Amino acid sequence: MKNFKNILYPSLLTLAMGGAIGCTNLDDAVLDRLTDASSISPELTLKSAYQSLGTFTDQAAIYALTEHPSDEMQGPTRGADWDDNGRWRNLHTHTWTDQSDDVLAAWNNLNRGHALANEVINNATASAKQKAEATYLRAFYMFYTMDLFGQVAFRDPANPGALPKALSRKEAAAQIIADLNAILPTLDNASGSNAGTATKEAARFLLAKVYLNKAVYDQDPASPAGPFTFAKADMDQVVSLADAITGSGKFSLTESYFDNFHFENSSRSKELIFVIQNEKGASLDNGSSVRNRFYMTTHYNQVPSGWNGFTTLSDFYNSFEKTDSRLSAAVPGLTDKSGLRAGLLAGQQFDQNGVALTDRSGKPLSFTLKYDFRVASEADGARVIKYIPDVSNIDAPGNDYVFFRYADLLLMKAEALFRGGNTAGALTIINNLRTTRGVAALTALTANNILAERGRELYWEGWRRNDQIRFGTFANPVDNRTTASPAYRVVFPIPQRELEINSNLKQNVGY
Repeated sequence: MKNFKNILYPSLLTLAMGGAIGCTNLDDAVLDRLTDASSISPELTLKSAYQSLGTFTDQAAIYALTEHPSDEMQGPTRGADWDDNGRWRNLHTHTWTDQSDDVLAAWNNLNRGHALANEVINNATASAKQKAEATYLRAFYMFYTMDLFGQVAFRDPANPGALPKALSRKEAAAQIIADLNAILPTLDNASGSNAGTATKEAARFLLAKVYLNKAVYDQDPASPAGPFTFAKADMDQVVSLADAITGSGKFSLTESYFDNFHFENSSRSKELIFVIQNEKGASLDNGSSVRNRFYMTTHYNQVPSGWNGFTTLSDFYNSFEKTDSRLSAAVPGLTDKSGLRAGLLAGQQFDQNGVALTDRSGKPLSFTLKYDFRVASEADGARVIKYIPDVSNIDAPGNDYVFFRYADLLLMKAEALFRGGNTAGALTIINNLRTTRGVAALTALTANNILAERGRELYWEGWRRNDQIRFGTFANPVDNRTTASPAYRVVFPIPQRELEINSNLKQNVGY
């Protein structure tokens, strides 16, 4: 008699019942089956666990939760375009519910990746290396679940038939730390060409991110917005882990900022610690759709012709100094072929010949900064080009999609030094980054300086919500959100259908 096991989390069963939302591609047959344990290929399952990272590249779901509630992104309604029953507006105004599309889709996507990683970990035929990589991926998916939802549904390998238990943020952080430390000896070192797989350096980066936020994760769930007390021991761990990554000799700041997101960034950038590796012209069998990052913001009459969607906020745009290379740059191979510049786009837009572009009605295509996002025009809102389009190969570009980057690591170290009392050391790191990016050194350092620098360096990379919560600014009023938000909004609700499926999960405070 064959030995069958149920490989699904209860949360994954919702996908088979219609839980897949929007544009997210969750049609992999692995989601809905009873699997013969003796026939599972750990190699193919590990590949699927990596492919599941591609859901982060959608403009919805996980990415939407990390960016739209912050002070650097908003999704305007433009006449009949982009209203989507208030989907993007509710994220920006902090009025989402436990039945919001992106809340459910993000939960499903993260738990799908978690479940696939568990398949490899629990497979007796998997090698130690395969299990180590899968453990890293499980920690990665758990980190985002913990950060966004405040709980993690975790299946005990010793009791696979039971409902997953609900780990609190504090418990999940401890589990992630223990798991990553356990696999470090087995993972490969970074080589400069393996940023798309789990390495020692990627694991150390994730560990550093957990320790940097540990005060947030250890907080009483009844008061998730703090105030937070950052233990010096945790900050020392961040510094030590950052130093170990720097000591590998594989990473350094990339002089040309947008080379980190170029369609040749795998060879141009020295900052890429963990990415989805994409190859120009290749099929998207890795689940990645990096093109979403420019399509979701460019106007119809720009090249590439986009969806005329998301914008940044006026205060965020104005936080940049004019000499900052991260604000705006002409990029050879892009600007000379399409007129499009990299960075934050405001004012009149031009084609490659310097001819002023127009909107669909023939009016000047001049992006405004401040506007009412409930009744926006075609040209309202500054756009953001972070990933450089390859105009000769727009739909299957070679841009590696960046999760972990060396500049972020340096900023994490600076913050940890600052919170640990070494302001001078933190200022040195911040100023080295600033001068590399073309702006003057600071003469003094405050928490607000650090948060602002993280924003300018890491905008639209999926970290702003996380950063604002840690620095205590997440609930503050911003453009088109004129009042402070309730403190409980720093975590998202557990989707209602998950509470019905798994009685171990309890709804977060306030929902």
